[in-house]
Amino acid sequence: MTASPARALSALALAAALAGCASLSPQPRGDDISPLLQSRGANAVDWDAVGAPADERAAIDQWLEQPMTLEAALRVAMLRSPRLQEDYARLGLARAEVLEAVQVENPRLSLSRMSVDGGGHNRTAGLSLPLLDLLLMPARARLASADYERSRLEVASSVLGVAADVQVGWYEYVAARQVAAMRAAVAEGASASAELAQRFHDAGNISELQLRQEQAIASQARIDALRAKADAGRHRLALNSLLGLSGPQADWEASDNLPLPVPKEDDPERLLALASEGNLELLAARQEAEVLADALGLTQKLRWLGGSEIGYEREEEADGKRLRGPHLELEIPVFNQGQAKLARAQAQLAGALARVARAELSTRNGVRQGTEAVAAMRDVVATHRESLVPQREAIVARQQERQNFMLIGVFELVQAKVAEYDAYQAYLEAVRDYWLARVELSRAVGQRLPSDANIGARTPGVQDILQPAGATMDHSQHGGMDHSMLGGMDHSNHGAKPAPVDHSNHGAQPAPVDHSDHDAPPEPEKKAEDEHAHHHGDTP
Repeated sequence: MTASPARALSALALAAALAGCASLSPQPRGDDISPLLQSRGANAVDWDAVGAPADERAAIDQWLEQPMTLEAALRVAMLRSPRLQEDYARLGLARAEVLEAVQVENPRLSLSRMSVDGGGHNRTAGLSLPLLDLLLMPARARLASADYERSRLEVASSVLGVAADVQVGWYEYVAARQVAAMRAAVAEGASASAELAQRFHDAGNISELQLRQEQAIASQARIDALRAKADAGRHRLALNSLLGLSGPQADWEASDNLPLPVPKEDDPERLLALASEGNLELLAARQEAEVLADALGLTQKLRWLGGSEIGYEREEEADGKRLRGPHLELEIPVFNQGQAKLARAQAQLAGALARVARAELSTRNGVRQGTEAVAAMRDVVATHRESLVPQREAIVARQQERQNFMLIGVFELVQAKVAEYDAYQAYLEAVRDYWLARVELSRAVGQRLPSDANIGARTPGVQDILQPAGATMDHSQHGGMDHSMLGGMDHSNHGAKPAPVDHSNHGAQPAPVDHSDHDAPPEPEKKAEDEHAHHHGDTP
């Protein structure tokens, strides 16, 4: 049997047309995942900049010239994060799989030449195509496009995951930087206090026990400051790794303080609805189940066909006769009836449905747990701002008054001030944990929280805390030492040449004078509260 070249070419053209109708462009486009990201409050992927080092470097250098904000960090990550580069490659691989799925197996050309006894030759030419590929072309195109949609959702979900990790890294670094500055100031003040204690001890005014206590406090403060500095460096390095920055580009400056909690949290029921409709991980799981359900239906219908072919042949015999006609090759399902294919498709669908159920459960519980965590950390922040910090400030104010009347020594006042700064540090860490909880909540929802639009006010800077507005410090008698961390305490009563008197019992009252009215005077209390309100703002 032989086929005319015209008819063979027509069959090839038909197959090529079918394949071309279902084909996609070889490379991902910018609009493949950008709409998914933008609709969820994330930065769009600049596909044109990816793979263009010169343009990319210029854009990043422009952003790094300014202090690194959270928004700038996210924009840098979109271009330079190694994890995102890997995700972009995954999207390209998924598109290649789509192209492969919608392509028909190449036609097979067969040629034969056989000698006939008595002279002459029989010549045969044939062209065949896989019948199953032609029959499945529309279905395979549909399945491939649906599976690419699943890949698109998964990659977009990974991009949002990297963005969330960048937010976590940024919040942790900014908080660690503020804490490190706080601990450095405390260590400086503790060191000055230890030096002052040494002078008092040399003059015979305090015991060796008190001297060693002050020195031990200063040593511990230095250790805490070094640990805080190392912790800030570790968080900065982790953030640079997420951003894909190294070398000179990693020397960016960060000036932002942590933002205060938003004025009002989002409604949990609204967040649950957003998560159910827009969580990309959940949508990808549902899309996978739909693809596998469709694939199972096709397997059930076509498992009998196996390796079948359709073709056309032309044969020219030695006597000059020509034979031509189509040819069909069917696999007879005697031993293999596609049981394994069917069982595999059923198992894959069952697994996909289980993943959908798990994703739905994880999403619902994640949103509920996240809202509870945010609410709890919001209460912790409010307790610090409304109770602990103003209480510590009031204690320092009262201790300052008692020290002014010689009821306590300067070192007790320093200890009260250090406890106040510990409260400030705990407050900053509570704000950090609040934002980390919000990031985890946004992961569960699958997008940035609607209330993120109301982020505005910032926590006080370290210098604002260490040098309150209106504070007056007189440390002229301390030999040039800077005690600005002591926050306005007046040590003028402790001159550079203390009298050789033993004040080891600083808590004792030196004269029968009634100072009970100095324990809680109303005006200084109001001043402390006013300073707290000035530096920490109203609780949202």
